[in-house]
Amino acid sequence: MDRLGSLGAGALLGAIGACLYLSILTGSPGALILAYLAQLPFFAAGLWFGVRAAVSAGVVASVILFAAGGATATGGFAALYAAPVVVLVRQALLARQAPDGTIKWYPAGLLSAWLTGLGLIMLGAIILVLGGPTGIETFLNDRLGEAIQRLGIESGSSGEALTKTLALVMPGAVTASWMAMTASNGVLAQGVLARFGKAWRPSPDLAALALPFWLSALLALAAALVLCGGAARFVGINLLIVLVIPFCLAGLAMLHTVVRRLPRPQVPLILFYVLAGLFGWPLLIITILGMLDAPLGLRRRFAPAQTNGVKIDD
Repeated sequence: MDRLGSLGAGALLGAIGACLYLSILTGSPGALILAYLAQLPFFAAGLWFGVRAAVSAGVVASVILFAAGGATATGGFAALYAAPVVVLVRQALLARQAPDGTIKWYPAGLLSAWLTGLGLIMLGAIILVLGGPTGIETFLNDRLGEAIQRLGIESGSSGEALTKTLALVMPGAVTASWMAMTASNGVLAQGVLARFGKAWRPSPDLAALALPFWLSALLALAAALVLCGGAARFVGINLLIVLVIPFCLAGLAMLHTVVRRLPRPQVPLILFYVLAGLFGWPLLIITILGMLDAPLGLRRRFAPAQTNGVKIDD
């Protein structure tokens, strides 16, 4: 498709994304799911037609949001929904030619690192804007004071204690939720496009995902900050929450690697994802394994590249 056609397709998909986002104004419970998928058309535009289409989708959606909700709503939408997609799509479509003539696409581990970097920026912005734990407590009391008091009574604790706990983890929890949403939409868009042969690039092999070293170093720093107490503890706790997302992906990569040793790997994978969807705790276990993978080399021990055909991305 020519440039004009790709821009037009991006604009159409951007309008669809804006409609999904604005559906939350209807107040319907199902609208939350539609709003959660608002990034999906942006990813589809970029991973199908290229970066220009992703930019076109973001611009058109932002214009629609400006008309519907004003500058503040548009700024938040552009910063949290449109711009991150453009950045991630641009990186995802990078490729180089290897000495043997094969095309090496940007690896999934580095895409995860870019997503984490965007999440760290968001985390820092939340802490700066709300003013640390005290400011967040004030924010929660102003916006959710009555609801928090009710929850405190129902749980047998005081509303003040519950507010302090929520303030301690809120920036990281909000950021990690946004990261999970963005990653889910990107994976879903790539999967659908690949299924119909429309994806710009082949889908990355999850089993080959390898996180860069700086994420492990940041994990160690976050753990050290938690032990320090005070403001450092607050920052460390929220860093750990944010880092759950990339290390969960690393743990899933290890799971996909290990099950390839089995005659029917689809069975344990389906079982795991069903249990994870129903209970959640399997994801915690897999995240811990992901944190141990890099320092202990667990994936290489379970599935050496030369014998199991799994090549870990550099």
